[in-house]
Order: sequence, then structure tokens, then C-alpha cells
Amino acid sequence: MHIDKLLIDFIITIVFSFLIGLEVKTYKLHFHENSSSYFFGSARTFTFVGMLGFLFYHIDLLAYLMVLASLSILYTLFYYQRLLSKKQSIILYLVLLIVYSFGPISINNPIWMTSLIFVLVIFILNAKVGIQNFSSYVNKKEFETFGKMVLLSAVILPLVPNKEVIPYIPISPFKIWLVVVVVSAISYGGYIAQKYFFPSKGYFLTGVIGGVYSSTATTVVLARKAKQLSYNPVINGAIIVSTAIMYLRLIVVAIIFNAEVAKSIATPFLIFSTLGIAISLFFLFSKKKRDITHEFADENPLELRTAFIFALLFIGMMALTKYITTEFGSIGLQIFSFIAGFTDIDPFILSILAGKYNITNHEVFNAILIAAGSNNLLKATYALWFGGWKNTHFAALWVSLLGVGTIIWSFLS
Repeated sequence: MHIDKLLIDFIITIVFSFLIGLEVKTYKLHFHENSSSYFFGSARTFTFVGMLGFLFYHIDLLAYLMVLASLSILYTLFYYQRLLSKKQSIILYLVLLIVYSFGPISINNPIWMTSLIFVLVIFILNAKVGIQNFSSYVNKKEFETFGKMVLLSAVILPLVPNKEVIPYIPISPFKIWLVVVVVSAISYGGYIAQKYFFPSKGYFLTGVIGGVYSSTATTVVLARKAKQLSYNPVINGAIIVSTAIMYLRLIVVAIIFNAEVAKSIATPFLIFSTLGIAISLFFLFSKKKRDITHEFADENPLELRTAFIFALLFIGMMALTKYITTEFGSIGLQIFSFIAGFTDIDPFILSILAGKYNITNHEVFNAILIAAGSNNLLKATYALWFGGWKNTHFAALWVSLLGVGTIIWSFLS
């Protein structure tokens, strides 16, 4: 039996309007039990409002708008009385507008649209306590930080040209900024995981998550903590595991920008990552472990200044890489890769992966391994410098061995 679509739309409008009315009544009883005059109607009122919206929209658009204006005037009078009682919320009016629009929405759109709006209204009405708890739990600066992430990815990225316009830079501004967005997103994701999903993290978990966005910075933080607490095997394990996670992060970055190179580095990086994790677990389960829980400082890695500095470093690394590969060839690139590892490794590796040079994928593979290896030597130095020989010599030793092994692999391949 064929049922007219208009009848189906009308039934959907009535049912959803009635259910929202019931939800408003429940909301009133739950949050405003002692305020009988606080709300303007409930289930029957909302059902009639939904019916009016459907009928007058179907009859004439002007009539629909006139009824909407009449409802708005009526609610304005009600709201004025509420202002006298020092109550200022307009959530009821907003819900009323949504119910009044169910008719046009159901007539002009698929059923999933009306259903989705209905579900969202129900969820939001029930989310008052959760939203209050969330707003008190989340640092207000996090919304600014999220806005920066949107600015980097959804505002700036589409505006930059997608063709090579910078002399001596073999990449378009679009791809340069795409690199910034990818690195910022990885760093921001690691920060959010560390702060909100694991609020009572231990040293070891800090090493794991810290390796996602900066194993070098994590090594410095953990080494300083080791100096305060004297020798702690868990902190040594955390420093090692941050480097092990770095290998996995570089594989992910390579997959995004150069899948062929990613296949090449996957084998050695997975081996060194697995070895690093195994060594770190040995320290984690050491019988001498103690005091493994600590709250680290809230330091957000996503800042616009940092993003722009990274973009400049990336461009600089790309220009240097192009010059060195042109003038000195493969040997020059290997030496430069080793030196680059003692700086911020990400701009160099990303410049190698994303740029267009007169070098083979095998030379890119060697450059990445050399840079990653020398960066491990830098982290081992940081571990000893900030933590002291007595407290972090095991971590420094193993991180150094991972670095040397990575460099040797590049020459044997």
C-alpha cells in the first residue's frame, strides 16, 4: 500500500514535536523543579507548535512567517516576565523555533535530517550537567588552542597557492603549510591524549605519549625530573620509549608525504622501535621501580608562533637541501643529514620527504636514517646533561645505541 509522502512528513513532525515537548517537561522537573512558571508550555504546546509550522508552511510561506512572528511576540512577553524574575535563559524559545521548523524540514529534506535534529535536541537538553562539568574541567585556553588548529587547517591552508612560486624552493606554499598542519595536528593530538585521557599519567606513559609529538622535549623533561628524584629505572625506561615511539611517528609522517620511502624505512624503524620498547619495558618492570606517578606541567605545543617558526625552518631546510644536493651530491646530503639531526629533526625530514630534488628514494632513505640516528645522539646528550650521569646513564646508553644502529643500517643498506 502506497502512503503519501506528505502524510509521512506530517506524522514525523507531530511525533518529534510531542517527544521534544515531553523532554522539555522532563528537563523542567529535573533542573527547575521548584519553578512552575519558568517554562512556556510542554508536550501539548510543542505538539501544536509543530502542527502549526507544518500546516502554515504547506498553505503559504507568508502565513508561516506571520505565525512565527506571532509566536515570537508571545514569547517576548513571557520572556519579559522572566527578566523581572532575574531569569535570562532563552533555551525554550530556541527549542520552540526548532519544533516550528520541523514541518518545512521534513517536507524539503530526507527523513535523516529531521531525525538528526530531533536527536541533537534531546542530547543537548540532557547534556546540561555534562556541559557544566566539561567547562569546569577543560582549561579555557583549550578553546583558543582548538581555534588555532582550525585557523591553521581550515582558514590558512585553502588560501595559499598550490603551485611553486618561491625561488629555489621545490614545493608549493600549499604543501609547505600542509606540512605545518600535519605536524601541528600530530603534536596537538599527543598533547590532548596526554592531558585529558590520561590525567594521572605516570612517567612511562608520559614517555609514550610524549614521543608522539616531541621525543626530544620529552627527554629533557624526564631527565630534569630524574635529577630531582635521583636514579629511577622507570624514568630511564620512559626516555627510551619516547625515542622508540619517535620511529613509529616518522613512519606515519613518511606514509603521508612519500609512500615509497615509507615502505623502505618501515623495516628498520619497526625493528628499532620494537627493540626500544622491549628495553624500556625491562626498566618499567624493574624491581627497583618507585614513585611512578606524577603530574607534568600543562604546556600546549600548538602555538601560532611555533607553527610559523616551523614553516620558516622547513623552508630553510628545503633551500639548504636543494643547494647541498645540487652542489655536493649524495655525500654532502649524508653529512648534512647528520648535522640536521642535532637540530629540530622534523623540518629536515619533512623537507626531504615533500620536496623535489635530484636524488633517489634510496638517498632519501639514507638521509632520514642518518638524521634520526644523530638525533638520538642529541637526546642521549640531553639526558646526561639535564639528568646527570648517575641518574640517566642507562637511558643515554640505550638511546645512543639505537642512534648508532640506525646510522649503521643506513650505510649497510
